[in-house]
Amino acid sequence: MENNTSKMVTLLGKIRKQMNGAVLDTFRYYGQNYGMNYGVAIHSLRDMANQVGMDDSLARFLYRQQVRELRIIALWIADSATITAADFDFWAAGIVNSEVAEQAAQALLCRIDAIDALLEAWCNADNELLAYCALLAAARSKGVNEGVVERVVKSVIALFADNHLTAQGTVALLSSLIATNREFVKSLTAALPDTPTASVVREEIAWRIEY
Repeated sequence: MENNTSKMVTLLGKIRKQMNGAVLDTFRYYGQNYGMNYGVAIHSLRDMANQVGMDDSLARFLYRQQVRELRIIALWIADSATITAADFDFWAAGIVNSEVAEQAAQALLCRIDAIDALLEAWCNADNELLAYCALLAAARSKGVNEGVVERVVKSVIALFADNHLTAQGTVALLSSLIATNREFVKSLTAALPDTPTASVVREEIAWRIEY
């Protein structure tokens, strides 16, 4: 049976064939350097992940590697059903920039059962990338609790009083709730403190509610 190391070598071969120097330069410009980065497009990495299929053991092995493409593939092949609060630190360790935060939210963390616990833990961790990731994951989740949302949004806005990632993540989460509980979203945004982050959230949510 092929082991995780040989599977990784096979994936690296495919990744190298799609190396994109122009994309790599863009990552460097925006300060998203990894230990190693081949600049492969996200849609190509998702295709590779689909070819692999769900493989949680391989996912955790790849996620530990200091290679952008392997880490992103790992997020798409990991089994969300295995993730509990005890695993949060493992996945947090690999969230080194906003790209990984966004991919982790979309590919994996939005599907976990422990989404409320993730929100509570990462939005109070004094780490903007973890808060951003948790907020985005909750925005895509079907099981988030509104009481947790209210508590977490108030605390994360207070913790990151002037932070664009926190604002973006909070807007995504609250926007996802407008269709099901518009009054809850209006009430919560109205109760936010007068900070730069809260101002962005209020402005964006007011526009989304109106249109």
